This record gives sequence, C-alpha cells and structure tokens, in this order.
Amino acid sequence: MFDLDGTLVDTMFLFADLAAEVMARRHGDDPKVARARYLETSGIPFIKQPAVIHPDHAENQAASDEFEVSKKEITARTSLDQRTHQALNDLRERGLRLIVSSNTGQNFVDEFVRGSGQTFDLALGFDETAGIAKGEPHVAATCQTLGLSRDEIWFVGDSIKDGELAHECNLSFVGRVGTFTRAEFTLRFPGVRVVEHPAELLEMIESCKS
Repeated sequence: MFDLDGTLVDTMFLFADLAAEVMARRHGDDPKVARARYLETSGIPFIKQPAVIHPDHAENQAASDEFEVSKKEITARTSLDQRTHQALNDLRERGLRLIVSSNTGQNFVDEFVRGSGQTFDLALGFDETAGIAKGEPHVAATCQTLGLSRDEIWFVGDSIKDGELAHECNLSFVGRVGTFTRAEFTLRFPGVRVVEHPAELLEMIESCKS
C-alpha cells in the first residue's frame, strides 16, 4: 500500500512551494516558515492543514480552494519515473498486490492511475463526503475488497503522519526518504524500515521471507 505524493511521485516539494505561496498570500506567513509547516503537517488533506497551522483563521477555506486548483495543474503534469515503474512491475511479478492510498482527492488519484501506465489493484483517495480518507477507512476498504488481513499489508509513505497512521491501523510501515530523512524516521519510529526508493522494497521483502 503506497502513499502517492512524495512516495510514488516526486510532487511533495512542488506542493510545499505552492502551499508556501498560498499561505504567504492568505495568512501573511513568511514563505520559508509556511513551507516548513506544510511539510511538518503533511499526510493529512490540505483542507485540514491550514486549520492545524492557523486555527480558526478566516482565510483557511479560501487558502484550501486556491491550493487545490493549482495542485490540479501540478498533478496533471505528474507521472511515474521509469525506475518506479520497474519496481512496481517487479513487485507485481512476485505476486504482490499494489494499492494506492492517498489523501489527494479521489478524482486526482483516478486521473493519476489512468495516466500512469501502471496497474493497481486498488486506488483510494480522499472523499470527505463519503468519509473516505487515508488511514482506517482505506485499510478497512482494502481488507474487505481484496480479502487481505492487516498483517499482510505494508504501508509505504514519505511522512511521519504516514507512519503514525500505519501504526494506528496495525500495519507494518516503511518510510520513504525525501520529505523526511532516514534519521527523522528512525527517531520517531525506532527500528523502522526505511528506503531511499521503492526499488529497494523487493529485496527488503525477500529478506523478510528468508
């Protein structure tokens, strides 16, 4: 089970730059501070991030709306790189199922999958109306739809929040270096598995089986 932004595709720093611009304009933040706060709170839908950073601020909804419009343009230009494609193909050839679990809007996730050239067994995004979000709702849907137990699922994500959600849902977690460093992952989750790229996952899985 893969997070999307920052894990399968290198979008997080583009989104961080965008969030910094929006919060500087809407909240009067210093762009560097806003960018850091965006990354610190990543792993939850952006609509909830301004409420964490600026509780009850009058511009939170407008900031979220502006961010989502511009984010769509970034998402439309995003694709899997060849190394990630190959890594996913290798995992599938070993009989493993591939799942996307993202707090990006479901429509964006669907568009990404359609244009990715990759087959996923399940692609789940954020839909507030339907009560669908990364974490327990996605895990429950995955177990029910694919007939999996939680001890059969590894969650791979690039944020500290991803690790917290995985542990809350009783899933094994693998940190993807990028948004956070290896040291930051291991400080928060002692003994956690960490990879520089999804291409390292197959060898990691094989070593756990042996």
